[in-house]
Amino acid sequence: MSEVTITVRGEHEAVHAPEEAVAHVSVHSEGPERGAVVERIATLTAPIRDDLAARKDAGGLAEWTSGRASVWAERPWNADGKRLAVVHHATVGFTATFTDFPALSWWLSEVAERDGVQVGEITWRLTRATEAELEREVAATAVRAAVERATAYAHALGLTEVAPVEIADLSLLGHDAPPPVLRMAKTSFDSAAASPALDFRPDDITVSAAVEARFTAR
Repeated sequence: MSEVTITVRGEHEAVHAPEEAVAHVSVHSEGPERGAVVERIATLTAPIRDDLAARKDAGGLAEWTSGRASVWAERPWNADGKRLAVVHHATVGFTATFTDFPALSWWLSEVAERDGVQVGEITWRLTRATEAELEREVAATAVRAAVERATAYAHALGLTEVAPVEIADLSLLGHDAPPPVLRMAKTSFDSAAASPALDFRPDDITVSAAVEARFTAR
């Protein structure tokens, strides 16, 4: 039999428990006077900044950030279609990355009870080092899977020599397919259920890789 070209796909995925939780919290203030609204947002956010700084120094909190206050005004309408007086708004967003999940649970339960605070989505993720290591491992295993599949095809044809010609991520050999992905878990927060502390049970993080490979067999 003459030389045969074999094109295959190799895939692999691995799961790992989350190592970090990124919590998003916003603080909002509103009122008829801009100065009072700005002053109040500063008063509401100061203890949150102090608390996060103390938690970072104590450990369990990898990092945190807070944005500048965003201030705007609007004139709302009432039910009768009448324009009401100007209302000023101010908001500040916080992002806190916890490595101690029980500490995160208690912190969110406590901070959600403060005036003007709204807790948003929580994203569970791996550290960059773990993510990079898993990506290397699953990519290498996906390549080995492609080699094994191509070898099995060749043997089924009675061929024994298999040599790689091309290997690439999905879609790079001319096939329309989605790229490899890292699937992270997310949690929505319900402040009404935050008593006395949230019990987080996040799903594992899935890291997957897939390659397309072309071989010659004879």
